[in-house]
Amino acid sequence: MEKLISDCENTFNELSRFSIDILSLANPVIDDRLEVFEKEVGYNLPFDFKFFLKRSNGFSLQGVEVFGLGSEFRDSSLDAIYDFEHWKVYNKMPLCFLPFSNDGRGNHYCLDLARLNEEICPVVFWQHDYDYTSLDEVETCNDSFVSWVNEVIITWTLESYNYDGTQKYIA
Repeated sequence: MEKLISDCENTFNELSRFSIDILSLANPVIDDRLEVFEKEVGYNLPFDFKFFLKRSNGFSLQGVEVFGLGSEFRDSSLDAIYDFEHWKVYNKMPLCFLPFSNDGRGNHYCLDLARLNEEICPVVFWQHDYDYTSLDEVETCNDSFVSWVNEVIITWTLESYNYDGTQKYIA
């Protein structure tokens, strides 16, 4: 657990190095909404995901967003998106998938809550327009939320932008 806490702290600190010109951090979760949400969906959330939301209830870096939880987010709240993707679309997600970030094309990065093990779970990529015949067909992207943040949010951003928000010029 100490390594997981350290990884989360290091990744959150790395994320926080970006300029507010390209990074948006929401207020932290200081109430019990995460625990209430866990009861509503019937799954525990992974430690690393809760760690981040307890420091920033949703965040965005250069357009890649992680949804927050609460009425202030309206239709973009984790609970509203969970409800929509599981009950109101043609190609419904399995209930164990928690969509936490979209790709802008109707697809989502999701926590696979059914595979929660030692307080972490893998991140999968759900394509809204693909008819999966088995959950084995759903791509597993990362072994944890914190590793997803490191790769998709931080590393991919640093390929094109500096921490201060200036664009890198590739010759």
